[in-house]
Amino acid sequence: MAEEDVVTLLERQHLQIRELFDEVEQAKGDQRKEAFHSLVRLLSVHETAEEELVHPEVRRIQGGDAVADARVGEEHRAKELLSTLDDMGPDAEGFDILLLQLRDDVIAHAQHEEREEFPMLRRETEQKRLEAMAATVRAAEAIAPTRPHPGMESSVANILLGPPAAIMDRVRDGIRKMLP
Repeated sequence: MAEEDVVTLLERQHLQIRELFDEVEQAKGDQRKEAFHSLVRLLSVHETAEEELVHPEVRRIQGGDAVADARVGEEHRAKELLSTLDDMGPDAEGFDILLLQLRDDVIAHAQHEEREEFPMLRRETEQKRLEAMAATVRAAEAIAPTRPHPGMESSVANILLGPPAAIMDRVRDGIRKMLP
């Protein structure tokens, strides 16, 4: 059985993200808060992994800079909106409208990756490298920030600022779990 490659891993996560959006939209009370927290965490670690590994790899491909730049711009806008929603909380007035906007933006972003970025990777990158990238993505996600940090879209920023942000995020997550 072949190892999962980075494209397959990220496409699977795109499906999980869509499912979490549905769950947040349909849930109520504490279940909604938990579903939203899961969505925030998955989006945060997913985008960090893409910024650290996928976009730099795409930049190595002819024509890849423009594709990667467009995805990074989309990610920055989504992080800002996700950060606003995270600060508001799912019970706040206006949350549902912003959540729908975020959902539309994130789904469009995923479709752009699946139509532009991922085919470039499959066409121009050896399978063994794609598989190694998947393992690296899984490792990066284990230490990635669990909250959105607008402005940390470059691989350098994620490498330098990501670990301290991840520690702070995990402490904040722990405190939130302890509070009623």
